[in-house]
Amino acid sequence: MEHVYLGRSGLEVSRLCLGTMTYGDWDMDERSSLDILARILDAGITFLDTADTYGKGTSEEIIGKAVKGKRDDVILATKFKVRTAEGPNGEGASRHRIMRQVEASLKRLGTDYIDLYQVHRPDPNTPIDETLRALDDLVRQGKVRYIGCSNFEAWRMIESLWTSEKMNLERFVTNQLNYSLLERYSEQEILPAAERHGIATLAYSPLAGGWLSGKYREGQPLPQNSRGEALNLDHPANKAKLNTVERLAQLAEAKGVTLSQFSLAWLMRRTDVIPIVGIRNERQLEDNLQALEVRLTEDELRAVDEIVASPYRDYSKDGSFTLTKISL
Repeated sequence: MEHVYLGRSGLEVSRLCLGTMTYGDWDMDERSSLDILARILDAGITFLDTADTYGKGTSEEIIGKAVKGKRDDVILATKFKVRTAEGPNGEGASRHRIMRQVEASLKRLGTDYIDLYQVHRPDPNTPIDETLRALDDLVRQGKVRYIGCSNFEAWRMIESLWTSEKMNLERFVTNQLNYSLLERYSEQEILPAAERHGIATLAYSPLAGGWLSGKYREGQPLPQNSRGEALNLDHPANKAKLNTVERLAQLAEAKGVTLSQFSLAWLMRRTDVIPIVGIRNERQLEDNLQALEVRLTEDELRAVDEIVASPYRDYSKDGSFTLTKISL
């Protein structure tokens, strides 16, 4: 298994991060979750991401059971902010709620520390300095090792870094984003800012909710017993997406890899991007692992840009206002 540094920190993590939203009451039962988690850990994917809200806390409980006796070999990441209880203070990133939520997560995970504690979404009602001060206290107490954010726009991310520097507080080392071949909006400002300031991007939905898995193709019936059953492929937006997927699939087939492997390899062309993969079975595990061996050529990257153009524009070059690829 390859490893990369987590942003500007000295912490090394597996090249793929496992997303565990489907493990627990929202989807997979405990036995099925533990079985596949054992295989995933044995395969070397030891960076696990969850949240206090996933499966109403059951995802954290399952992960805690899966890593028992292996805690020192695993990097645990979890998140807070989304509502988990009714009434006031049932959501948010205030000091009051952070101190309560971290204790609940530690208990469910069966550990005395969290490697990466992340703000799940921005909280417009809590000053960022209050959130960062509380997280800084948790690091000083040894309950948290590193802190990160999720779904932060570029300006929020930079504001947090400025606040951390001004107040001598822990800084975010990660930002979780919806990033894939079909969702490149973050390349306009968020990724360049993150690269500049040493923040790793954890890319969730790297296969665009299944669109880049190969299961939605022109002329193929919709897969049974999946979210795709409810899709209306005759809708103009979905027709356009199918056409894009078909063109990307042709690039993958020409290379002799699956569309999912091609899509993950495209994300991993950048060392500051770590895909968060959802793995439900052995087939998906093997497919994801093989993506680690795929290297895309410059010609293939240019072909991708012709199919799904990046929104990034380099205004530092006189007269250069055309779409360009982010420098690696």
